[in-house]
Amino acid sequence: MTIEKCINEYDASEVIFEEGSTGRELFVVLEGKVDIVKTTGASETTIVSLGKGEFFGEMAVIDGSARSATAIAAVAGTRVMRINHARFVYLVSQQPAFALMVMDALSKRLRASNAVNFRAAAP
Repeated sequence: MTIEKCINEYDASEVIFEEGSTGRELFVVLEGKVDIVKTTGASETTIVSLGKGEFFGEMAVIDGSARSATAIAAVAGTRVMRINHARFVYLVSQQPAFALMVMDALSKRLRASNAVNFRAAAP
């Protein structure tokens, strides 16, 4: 598959994937900005905004579970590259630095989530 077939462009407010959907792809932001949004009842909260060079969707590509949040293009002309599960496994096996980068990001995101949850639970 050529690299061009793995790149998608989105308009502002266009959904890349929805919370609860299935998917075995990780996405890398090539241009623009992507908001990761969590829906609770009728309200939406932006968890993080990601820019060029950052990635999202790593949990689903690793464990195949449903998406834990919605990814939305925040600006027109947002371009992302899709990395499917097979390519992800190949990259992890052939590029240890890639695997470390993903683990580092997962660790930071988990720590941030823990901090938010701890503050919310504190009296």
